[in-house]
Amino acid sequence: MSADLCIIGGAGHVGLPLALAFANKGMRVHICDLNESALEVIQNGQMPFSEDGAEELLRKALDQDLLSFSTDTASISGSPIVVVTIATPVDEFLNPDTHVMKRWADETIPHFSDDQLLILRSTVYPGTTNWLERYLRAKNRQIRLAYCPERIAQGRAVRELCDLPQIVSGTSPEAEDESAKLFEHLAPEVIRLTPLEAEFAKLFTNSYRYIVFGVINQFYMLATQHGADFHRILHACRHNYPRMTNTPDAGLTAGPCLLKDTMQLAAFSNNHFSLGHDAMLVNEGLPAFLIEQVKREVDLSNMTAGILGMAFKGDSDDIRDSLSFRLRKLLLLEAKEVLCSDPFVNDSRLVDQNRLLAESDVIFVATPHRAYRDLQIPGHVKLVDVWNCVRKQP
Repeated sequence: MSADLCIIGGAGHVGLPLALAFANKGMRVHICDLNESALEVIQNGQMPFSEDGAEELLRKALDQDLLSFSTDTASISGSPIVVVTIATPVDEFLNPDTHVMKRWADETIPHFSDDQLLILRSTVYPGTTNWLERYLRAKNRQIRLAYCPERIAQGRAVRELCDLPQIVSGTSPEAEDESAKLFEHLAPEVIRLTPLEAEFAKLFTNSYRYIVFGVINQFYMLATQHGADFHRILHACRHNYPRMTNTPDAGLTAGPCLLKDTMQLAAFSNNHFSLGHDAMLVNEGLPAFLIEQVKREVDLSNMTAGILGMAFKGDSDDIRDSLSFRLRKLLLLEAKEVLCSDPFVNDSRLVDQNRLLAESDVIFVATPHRAYRDLQIPGHVKLVDVWNCVRKQP
């Protein structure tokens, strides 16, 4: 099949919903990914992760023969448009690993031709797009290069790709125009920026959300430390008061983007991004805070602690960078035994939920799955529910 576009990393959380959205518009999409097991699952008509509405689109695209698959990087050579979902990661010191993009470019440059449009899609360190354009030219490649950041919330990607404006940018007018034309197939409108502006827009969005979560988590800590009911306070702040309507709930703030992108901004500012660092200290410190509050009331060393929810967000199966596992690690140092459960996650470290409820002396609600709302928690069990999503039984 001759593809209209190729998506590198097309079996992942960013690439696959994008591939399905374009296929749903009648475009032929080639998915290139090194994850053979994920590709096999996809070719069998199943999603390798949870995404609302995606499986129906996947089966439709397969039935219409609009998808092709390969683990061979050389397969990108036949597509006029190549979308790359490789992001800039951070290392163990929370510094951006900018060498990832260079290594990827060195491996794939031999397979590119000058008549292709290359679109970077995932978060990159500020300046990466312009750097890559210069690097490609130094390698005698005149590829048209664009940066068009993804803006979706996991689990709602298929819908949001067609509902939200898309940001596009290019290192040349031609690259920008072609990118805009491509995303006009999906989005109600496109917003044009320079590459650096687009890179900042992506980082600003995620850092802003991370800081807002840090603010509300700090409020939770302040109220809890002084014996006040934070959730009653938050309800009073929000109720019929428009200026607080969009205030988020307190809870474990994690996942593969928010902390990482905030730390990229911190590194770019030569560590002068104090708001980002403060948010990190609050959000990353919340698991330890919850345990310390419990230890003020009970002796955890003689107790079995249970953790409900190991995904990083509610009604998701994604455990990437989930703070539930940090909570588990800390509890292993404090409690007699630690049991973990999640209805969406398949992991050998987890136990059946009924066993957790029956054997736990204290239960931490780490992820606000909707399925937990009507759980019956025995009255003798100490419940730590930062999300306020479980009703404690008398």
